Amino acid sequence: MMQVRFDGSFDDWRDRARELLQSGVAPHQVEWLGKGELGGLFDEPETTGPVDAGSSVRVPRQLIDELESAARFRTADRWSLLYRVLWRVAKGDQTARLVGDIDGTELHARIKGVRREAHHMHAFLRFSPVGCGELPNYAAWFEPAHDVLVSAAPHFAERMGLNSWLIATPIDAVLWDGMVMHYADRCPPAWRRLAQNAQDPGAELWKTYYESTFNPARLNRNVMQSNLPVRFWKNLPEGALIPQLMSQARAGAQRDGQAERVANQPGKRIGRPG
Repeated sequence: MMQVRFDGSFDDWRDRARELLQSGVAPHQVEWLGKGELGGLFDEPETTGPVDAGSSVRVPRQLIDELESAARFRTADRWSLLYRVLWRVAKGDQTARLVGDIDGTELHARIKGVRREAHHMHAFLRFSPVGCGELPNYAAWFEPAHDVLVSAAPHFAERMGLNSWLIATPIDAVLWDGMVMHYADRCPPAWRRLAQNAQDPGAELWKTYYESTFNPARLNRNVMQSNLPVRFWKNLPEGALIPQLMSQARAGAQRDGQAERVANQPGKRIGRPG
């Protein structure tokens, strides 16, 4: 099997994939190795044949967009699937990109997973102020399951105005200086520390509000964990409260339909009509 090394980016993968297509290298002959990845012990180094400068590979622009989106899905065979779909479409098999085909179904499942993770970032990321006169003005730490930072970050630039902000993840980071987006494919340690240590002075007030408005009577554990996955709780101010509130609901708080501190306030309780 041929080892094809690239820098781990979609752009570099696309260039290498084009060369392989023009050289007639089939998907089963290729092992894709991104930055820092090791191949098998008996695999052969990359040796593509001469590329015909006059030949060209034409595929729909929409397919390239789909492949780029699916490339953000973190899984061991992400580049292999992309090349297999690209190879089949380039050879005239358009079903490779359709739901119902084994490769097309997996392709669109990954695209859906990436879109959902971008939605999670938009919904569950929390900025904290860094300090007066500091750059950036706000910082946030987020742990996405897929490589969605670059595609999801412009959402915050549109909503934060001229404020500068930093989003750091375990892998990469992005800094918006109020005018320009700066991307680091390896999160600098200083950025990581800044994002993880930023404290929101309004966090306690927010937790009090969240606890007082929590409605045990409407709690559906499965629905809640589907819309707010457990893996995000540790980085949310209210995350530490959720298990306690859920426990109280199971213990009988659902009868009141309100958090305990609200249900115990003095006032007239209106019963149901007879």
